[in-house]
Amino acid sequence: MTTPSISVALCTHNGAAFVREQIESILAQSVPVTQIVLSDDASTDETVSLVERAVRESPLPRPELLVLRNVPALGVVANFEQAVRACTGDLIALCDQDDVWMPDKLAQFVECFTAEPDLLLAHSDATLVTADRTPLPDSLLDSLEATPGERRHLEDGRSYYTLIRRNLVTGATVVFRRELLEHAVPFAPSWVHDEWLAIVASAISRTLLIDGRLIEYRQHGGNQIGASKPSLRYKFGKLREPRLERNQGLVARSTALVERLESLGTLIDSSRLAHARAKLTHEKWRLALPSNPVLRAPRIAVAVVAGRYSRFSRGLMDAARDLLQPAD
Repeated sequence: MTTPSISVALCTHNGAAFVREQIESILAQSVPVTQIVLSDDASTDETVSLVERAVRESPLPRPELLVLRNVPALGVVANFEQAVRACTGDLIALCDQDDVWMPDKLAQFVECFTAEPDLLLAHSDATLVTADRTPLPDSLLDSLEATPGERRHLEDGRSYYTLIRRNLVTGATVVFRRELLEHAVPFAPSWVHDEWLAIVASAISRTLLIDGRLIEYRQHGGNQIGASKPSLRYKFGKLREPRLERNQGLVARSTALVERLESLGTLIDSSRLAHARAKLTHEKWRLALPSNPVLRAPRIAVAVVAGRYSRFSRGLMDAARDLLQPAD
């Protein structure tokens, strides 16, 4: 079978410290990329010139390099939307500016997409590393506290019902078919780009977690979106944060998802659309809970027993947040 063409959507902002290693790991892939779209958000350092030089000095055949410069900066989500819209490959790989790809990363993704024609998006685990690439104890999915059941669902085609509860797809590990963009753009402003692509793909068809750490995901304190395993102190702190803004955001996200799935018509299985609508009803109910925790408690208890928290959010963790968080 013909190897699919591959575009890399690389988004940058003042990434000169690490971008050379990232681009070199892309150019060293055992399955070569055909295009790199560099969408730069108003960098004031050498980020763009470093990428241009690395591509120019790479052995033939070199990938096409398309550079998009944003002044003023678009922000992470809009920058990635611009980048993927400019990609022409059959497959599109999302890429941060500060990671390192394993040499066979794209080969493993190509194998999966070739074997499974209905697969729209795939992602992997990652090794968390420090700024100097020293491995950290936890993998990316470990830091997200993905349960064994959630991992099984991500691997066996049932990802939609996990992803509607919580996102476990990290953009730096994602590759997807370009046809997904026909249904996923414009990105919903209430979602981050990677989780939006994943939930839309899982609603239409299926996604896949590749069981392997295919990138080094660098944690250096300047990440726009990083990963670290939450401490008990962090978790307890979340229980004391005001709940209004977060719950309003959850309603906005669920509303955007239902509207997009409804717009896709027969592409969406009726049971998945019904599940998204029920999720929206659940989030509206959470938003409308009384401000007094004493009055909230019996209602939350009923919802827990009915299984709504386990179907539509993170179970007892979110029930505790709804009970303990102050109203404003």
